[in-house]
Amino acid sequence: MKSNFVMKINQLFPAFALALLGLASCSKDSSDDTSGAGMSKFEVRLTDAPGDYAAVNIDVQQVQVHVTDGDDEAGWQTLPLIRPGVYNIMDYTNGNSVGLVSADFPAGKISQIRLILGPNNTLVLRDGTVKALTTPSAQQSGLKLKIDATLVRDVTYQLLLDFDVAKSIVKRGNSGQYNLKPVIRTITTAVAGGIRGVATPASTRPLVLAIRTSTVPNDTLSTTADAAGGFLLRGVPTGNYRVELHSGLLYPVVTRNISVSNDQITDLGTVAVR
Repeated sequence: MKSNFVMKINQLFPAFALALLGLASCSKDSSDDTSGAGMSKFEVRLTDAPGDYAAVNIDVQQVQVHVTDGDDEAGWQTLPLIRPGVYNIMDYTNGNSVGLVSADFPAGKISQIRLILGPNNTLVLRDGTVKALTTPSAQQSGLKLKIDATLVRDVTYQLLLDFDVAKSIVKRGNSGQYNLKPVIRTITTAVAGGIRGVATPASTRPLVLAIRTSTVPNDTLSTTADAAGGFLLRGVPTGNYRVELHSGLLYPVVTRNISVSNDQITDLGTVAVR
């Protein structure tokens, strides 16, 4: 016959497991385990300085980056677009922006970026007149921009393409036609760091929670240690965090209080969970 203690444990454990599952599913963000080590998170966003037009529609079909100092065609790599197609860049002014790319990318140097534009580029004047925008060079070889960024492993970077509409739209004399000659400023910043560590013994495979204590409400990120005990949370915003490792009902929660900055990975080292 089971003791009352064992019966109580058996009754409580499912509720405990469900509670942990709920915490993980409600987290603001989650991360893969250390299988992504050696990669950075790279985001490309588009914003605009206001201009005297109703709309400026840009047909973005590809975003590519160059990973060497030269201009060898083999050095270009295509990034997966969130949504290929037409963007009205007048919608993204005064601090607003739209994401073009959000992808894992090998750590290292990026020297250039280029946008490949499709044929559906148009200008809408204040009176509602729609004009075609001619962009021959951007359609054929791509619009190239220098960036000279070095991505550090496991850190999240954001490349902001700041489009200056007033300088980029050129009227062709009295013909009533317009050319698109984009003037774009590039700004690359590290926007998030990360948290890593190794749980021991590895067989516990603990649930790892990073609870941000420097903001209200307290955002939570989560992951699970891999078969070797390693865990990695990427894309962690700057702030103070309470890191909790949950390895089961019979073992206490292991807690660490840490600070995370944009340009580094906070390493907890080896954490004993039993």
